[in-house]
Amino acid sequence: MLTSLALIFLTGLLMAALCQQIRLPRIIGMLATGIVLGPFVLNLLDSLILSISADLRKMALIIILLKAGLSLNLSDLKKVGRPAVMMAFVPASFEILAFVLFAPALLPVNRMEAAVMGAVLAAVSPAVVVPRMVQLMESKYGTEKSIPQMILAGASCDDIFVIVVFTTFVSMAQGGQARVTDFLNIPVSILLGILLGAAAGWLLALFFETAYARKHYVRNSMKVIIVLGTSFLLVAAEEWLKGIISVSGLLAVTSMACVLKMKSTAFVSKRLSEKFGKLWLAAEVLLFVLVGAAVDIRYTLEAGLAAGLMIALALVFRSVGVALCMAGTSLNQKERLFCVIAYLPKATVQAAIGSVPMSLGLPCGKIVLSVAVLAILITAPLGALGMDGTYRLLLKKE
Repeated sequence: MLTSLALIFLTGLLMAALCQQIRLPRIIGMLATGIVLGPFVLNLLDSLILSISADLRKMALIIILLKAGLSLNLSDLKKVGRPAVMMAFVPASFEILAFVLFAPALLPVNRMEAAVMGAVLAAVSPAVVVPRMVQLMESKYGTEKSIPQMILAGASCDDIFVIVVFTTFVSMAQGGQARVTDFLNIPVSILLGILLGAAAGWLLALFFETAYARKHYVRNSMKVIIVLGTSFLLVAAEEWLKGIISVSGLLAVTSMACVLKMKSTAFVSKRLSEKFGKLWLAAEVLLFVLVGAAVDIRYTLEAGLAAGLMIALALVFRSVGVALCMAGTSLNQKERLFCVIAYLPKATVQAAIGSVPMSLGLPCGKIVLSVAVLAILITAPLGALGMDGTYRLLLKKE
């Protein structure tokens, strides 16, 4: 396992640095490292690492969501309002609609299987989007109109919506029936996630302030460990409550970080944000290399041009959905174009659920995984390159 971790960190950082030198996003180097080191090419990674890959990826995602929450200004988010809520479900719904309409004609799937495929492909990748929105908030690009805050909030909720819809469609494809309660779980999951996280953030802030008032000073490094441990509990609570009530653990983490920022002094929240930023340097490598390791390049080759065309059509529909969310806002054409670009990348959710239909024995399983893999390889670099290369041109610096 230690050899595998050494390969992940050293090779991942080397490839990221090489990509940076030729003006490509670092993520491309990390994804490529994972694909090459993974079980489908050189097979150099320990099976133990691969068996806990999903948990390691989730831990990395928690770290960047904490960083995002500590950088998010809720007063700015209030200015956005409706578009942020619409971004959570409209673009994904448009993309699923594209698969339902066109996939049966282009790929060997029926309407129900096309809906399952659309649900797998519809989620935006917070692992690609969130770090860039945090960077924009820190460098003050687009913050005057709260553009990074809106995209960050929408991307966080988008995944919850897509995963619930995916679960429902898979049940229908297996011969089950869609229940109204499955769809009602979406707003319940979001609301309870926010409330649970807010309560945890308030209690942590109270604990830190009480300790300080009683002259039991808690070092910022210790606060990071406590906050991280609490975050793991919030995400675990989602699993504990499964089957009883839906709660979004990842949204609870972001909510907790937001409340912690509100209740703490500016200096403390800034120091915590910086420390989580340093943790992200290692977590980023782990996340993207392991996402790459989940990619089976053989399925990509089998997917062919028809899958590429379907992905392109779906992205057009998705872009129309994003444009619809921006209607009636004060954003100009350049800023709206940036929002469209920011909602292109896919990676983590597709890597996590792309193989589920095949593991359940659905006839569409292999083609769903093929298209999911191809979507990661096309859209993750495309979205990352697009955001990195255009934000200075399309967004105004505050």
